[in-house]
Amino acid sequence: MLDASLKSQLQSYLERVTFPIELRASLDDSAKAGELHGLLQDIATLSDKITYVENAPEGQRKPSFTIQRAGTDIGVQFAGIPMGHEFTSLVLALLQVGGHPIKLEQDVIDHVRELDGDYRFEVYISLSCQNCPDVVQALNALSVINPRIQVVTIDGALFQDEVEKREIQSVPTVYLNGELFGQGRSSAEEILAKLDTGAAEREAEKINARAPYDLLVVGGGPAGAAAAIYAARKGIRTGVVAERFGGQVLDTLAIENFISVPHTEGPKFAAALEQHVREYDVDIINLQTATALKTAGNLHEVSLASGATLKARTVILATGARWREVNVPGEREYRNHGVAYCPHCDGPLFKGKRVSVIGGGNSGVEAAIDLAGVASEVTLLEFGDALRADQVLQDKLRSLPNVKVFVSAQTTEITGDGKKVNGLDYKDRVTGEQHHIELEGVFVQIGLMPNTEWLKGTLDLSRHGEIEVDARGQTSLPGVFAAGDVTTVPYKQIIIATGEGAKASLSAFDYLIRHSVETAVEETVAA
Repeated sequence: MLDASLKSQLQSYLERVTFPIELRASLDDSAKAGELHGLLQDIATLSDKITYVENAPEGQRKPSFTIQRAGTDIGVQFAGIPMGHEFTSLVLALLQVGGHPIKLEQDVIDHVRELDGDYRFEVYISLSCQNCPDVVQALNALSVINPRIQVVTIDGALFQDEVEKREIQSVPTVYLNGELFGQGRSSAEEILAKLDTGAAEREAEKINARAPYDLLVVGGGPAGAAAAIYAARKGIRTGVVAERFGGQVLDTLAIENFISVPHTEGPKFAAALEQHVREYDVDIINLQTATALKTAGNLHEVSLASGATLKARTVILATGARWREVNVPGEREYRNHGVAYCPHCDGPLFKGKRVSVIGGGNSGVEAAIDLAGVASEVTLLEFGDALRADQVLQDKLRSLPNVKVFVSAQTTEITGDGKKVNGLDYKDRVTGEQHHIELEGVFVQIGLMPNTEWLKGTLDLSRHGEIEVDARGQTSLPGVFAAGDVTTVPYKQIIIATGEGAKASLSAFDYLIRHSVETAVEETVAA
């Protein structure tokens, strides 16, 4: 199951296991069970602290296995074969159940231990989902810290009957004690906040107690990370407040155009960004959403959804962008119930089904090509009179037998049965004729829109909602700068965002120096 190179790497990791662990398998006669059997046997041969046993408790999914710390109730369970993006989750689970320290802040670990209650999580994932491992690894870590938290990770493609019964059409999807708990990426801190509703209020009190910063960066994507690093290197008091550190990069599958890095993946790149920022004296405030910006005297104030407020002498806005919506009836009603925005994550859930892709740019055509490998039929709809994707992608798309392409097609409604998507209506913009397509999934790929709703009326925005900036990253509000995909700077690329973040930070530092000198002169003259 594992090649020699992977075995060698895994064996070196397993040297960190300090407690004996058991791999308890629940198997049937399927081919997948045979693969799982081979994988677990391979792992067991790599460490004398790991034992493989076949144990099939009543009612346990097959094929599945539990990683159990011998003689204890500490363990995590996988229903499926955790390869692909989930192989890292498997390695971490082996290490953590085996006693290797969990990399969470001590106050988070203490908080998890203090949770009172029994929690049984079921996490539905796909092996091609780059967002799923974060949720799986967070929950597994919580379960090792507190055994009253039980977790089973379920490969939705392998347990299709469960997926259809629960009408799951987006991953990761998490159930807690049989009830829907959440969908999408979540960190350990986010999950903990949902389990303990008083945590948000306590965190807001801590945030309010913070002294004003010289520079506050709002946003934790590439632009925000670069801005924070450049500011910290200047020796000024720097803070970063972000809804999720990494931003849009977390939803990016492959990155192959960041100079000097031939290939990486979004979550890995985001983790490297955060690690780099943490090497400096930067105060990172994660899981907080900015709701308002105002100026009070010589300070700017950023209000947060939690009720807290942060103050700073200068601010860099780097809130990025998000997937643009079609804004037609049915889109929001059926989000995560047939309407999706990530073909890599959710595509495997539509195996053998009919899907549509809205958007004929590179992202839309790439999505259609990917989905053609799993779906029975793919229909691509482009509003314009021609596809906008690179010609090589168009050629590949048109070579696929199960793909249909319609241009001059205006999506007018996404239909459903009240629970999930069952079709899509579109209008031919040339003839005016209305059409209906029967399908099970709709993937929206029509670009990005800036996260600036909270800034309307505060500073100048373009007609597209982007923050207007000059060559130095300065906005229309003195002392407030902006960088990255949220601005009018063209070409939304990671490498451009990092450069713009660095430039905005240098501009903010220059502003601080000049503003301090001007203030000192004014005070001298007044005296």
